[in-house]
Amino acid sequence: MAATYSASEMMIVTAARALAGVRTVFVGVGLPNVACNLARRTVAPDLELIYESGVYGARPARLPLSIGDPTLVSGALSVCSMVDLFGLYLQGGRIEVAFLGGAQIDRFGNMNTTVIGGYDRPKVRLPGSGGACEIATNAQQVFIVMRLGRRSFVERLDFVTSPGHLGGGAERAALGLPGGGPQVVVTDKCVMGFDPASREMTVVSLHPGVTWEAVQAEVGWDLRAAADVQETPPPGTDELRLLREELDPGGMYTQ
Repeated sequence: MAATYSASEMMIVTAARALAGVRTVFVGVGLPNVACNLARRTVAPDLELIYESGVYGARPARLPLSIGDPTLVSGALSVCSMVDLFGLYLQGGRIEVAFLGGAQIDRFGNMNTTVIGGYDRPKVRLPGSGGACEIATNAQQVFIVMRLGRRSFVERLDFVTSPGHLGGGAERAALGLPGGGPQVVVTDKCVMGFDPASREMTVVSLHPGVTWEAVQAEVGWDLRAAADVQETPPPGTDELRLLREELDPGGMYTQ
């Protein structure tokens, strides 16, 4: 009998699986934090979790509440200053993947975590960049996990906090940004990649039971599809057990 699961559990498990074979990951707060910790327990046991507070190779016994949670330090390979972490590891090109989220994203993977509305008089003032701009600029690859919705997947960002592929095509490379930019966007309805020429987001798989129309209805532009759109494999029983019993027993992220 197939396991039952929520859309959020589907998203987190799919995001975790994307880290198979990855050694170093810069962990963002919220959903990326859950996905990266699940990946270390499943598809990537040698994954080095890196947090911007200055922790490299974290082995948290439980899901960290924030980048300042003391559980990050116990068992970590290294604890250093934020200056050293950003300068020597991130800007040194040693981060394979950064896993990020945001309040808004556009078709080229640019993200906003600064304001909703005008900058001077916004409707909502968000936490800001933190290290996200530097992370998105320097990581070899950026993976993104966000719930699909028209307020989040927008035609035009209210503010560009973190660069994706900018205006598309070769624009990112032309500006000399060192990292490779966004490669994967995992949502609660589908998985998207980026066209190698235009750098525009393209749907590569739909989650079980989700239609193309349901995905398009939650996006503020006309979506493109990959040549062969697949069905995303559902979560397994062990992945769900880890999520529900060890990582998020209170259901903060999975319900």
